[in-house]
Amino acid sequence: MTEPLLKIRGLKLEGQSDETWTQIVNGVDLDLKRGEVLGLIGESGAGKSTLGLAAMGFTRDGVRISGGTVEFDGIDLVNSRMSVKRGLLGKRIAYVAQSAAASFNPAHKLIEQHTEAPVRHHEMTKKESEEDAIRLYERLRLPNPEEIGFRYPHQVSGGQLQRAMVAMAMSCRPDLIIFDEPTTALDVTTQIEVLAAIRDIVDQFDTAAIYITHDLAVVAQMADRIKVLFRGDEVEEADTRTMLSEPREDYTKSLWAVRSFERPAKPAPATDAMPVISVQGIDAAYGTAKVLSDVSFDIHEGRTVAVVGESGSGKSTTARCITGLLPPKTGVIQLDGEDLPLDYRKRSKEQLRQIQMIYQMADTALNPRKTIGEIIGRPIEFYMGVSGREKRKRVERILEEVELPPGQYLHRLPSELSGGQKQRIGIARALAAEPKFIICDEVTSALDQLVAESILKLLARLQDERKLSYMFITHDLATVRAIADEVVVMKDGEVVEQGDKREMFRPPHHPYTDLLLSSVPEMDPDWLTRLLEERGRDNIGDASTGRAS
Repeated sequence: MTEPLLKIRGLKLEGQSDETWTQIVNGVDLDLKRGEVLGLIGESGAGKSTLGLAAMGFTRDGVRISGGTVEFDGIDLVNSRMSVKRGLLGKRIAYVAQSAAASFNPAHKLIEQHTEAPVRHHEMTKKESEEDAIRLYERLRLPNPEEIGFRYPHQVSGGQLQRAMVAMAMSCRPDLIIFDEPTTALDVTTQIEVLAAIRDIVDQFDTAAIYITHDLAVVAQMADRIKVLFRGDEVEEADTRTMLSEPREDYTKSLWAVRSFERPAKPAPATDAMPVISVQGIDAAYGTAKVLSDVSFDIHEGRTVAVVGESGSGKSTTARCITGLLPPKTGVIQLDGEDLPLDYRKRSKEQLRQIQMIYQMADTALNPRKTIGEIIGRPIEFYMGVSGREKRKRVERILEEVELPPGQYLHRLPSELSGGQKQRIGIARALAAEPKFIICDEVTSALDQLVAESILKLLARLQDERKLSYMFITHDLATVRAIADEVVVMKDGEVVEQGDKREMFRPPHHPYTDLLLSSVPEMDPDWLTRLLEERGRDNIGDASTGRAS
């Protein structure tokens, strides 16, 4: 019988809060063979990412291994010197983080960061590694693979940056890769390419992988076995087909259940109703590269317009134009029927107040050095001129609106909150300005299904109570079904289709909309294989780039 590449026994981890250590992973066992993919699933706070890091012998600040063993190819990672672990990391063990934006060094070009591990571990020369990077970029369907590596992280989209991180993890063809939510930032069509590339490389190079995700349909495509975690405890483990068809435990069955929240689309606004936001024929460019062409749509009071499309389609760029961060070259943007200055620096404080934004990654959007009270209080003081006791009252009232008890959260730092709690703080900060219009940029993509549903319900309630208008940027079509009134589909910087949600999900569709709809993963382990065969290819690119000897 083949000995496991990774063997974990009785692993216990503790987290520190206010000088007190509390157990957060409670004696988990794990075996992983070469060429095998283990899916780790569970809600936010289940211990998935903590276990994934511990599998490499590492922990986050404020976390420690308090018991058990972790052996990688016979090496004791719990008691090994840091120099031993560093010698493995990047070469034989690689990690793909959930947030590429928070993981790349903004001061260095992508390809410089990609070549660091192969060169440092003497796997390739710098030139060989650069050539290999271009091949991996091509495999992962990055645009202009010969050129994109020579950009800085801020010069590519979130989805492109995530794919660059997957390529970087594969640079030394490691024996073990920890994938921590690697496709949450990707649209459904790009996700297919990345999943197929990951699966292909795992097969070709006999790589073992731990695949951490809250997307059950994705894990169904990727994992040979699935382990379910809940608050640091192992709930159950089985091969993927058995786990999908015959879960034993009630908790697992609750994860498998289809989420019920779907808000009916509101009636269409009156033909003479004034939009809160009107985007009229805007063109935009980054330097000389045109990125938006003749984009037009309206958003009325109390309604949600979902903007969908692939990575690089222009969704977030359109949001940047509306906020004035990227002034359009041509076109008009109106707020309540009045033209807005295209550059935010020329807008009045009142105009700035009316348009707020909730960001995808609360980790990078919240100041880690400020308390929750300070974060929410800043826009209150800036826009309303309110301070002292009155400001605190308003902060407490907003925390109650987003269903976080003020007494428990007012003086906490963002690092002390879960992902869902941080996203609620992002919502609270936007509400603090008392805007008419909020741009929600992929606000649920990094959250597990249960937490994401609670955030969507919260946003729907706040919209009704405050008569808010939302522009909801998303690649998750299930989210579109749940919350949108209207849908705008974008491709290559243009609007290809738009209309009422009920009509947009009924055929016939524009061919591109049809492609998006057909790319949503299903809870069927054969779905990805079948889809690739239907589209005329069973893999992507040429995987024979090999590991340097």
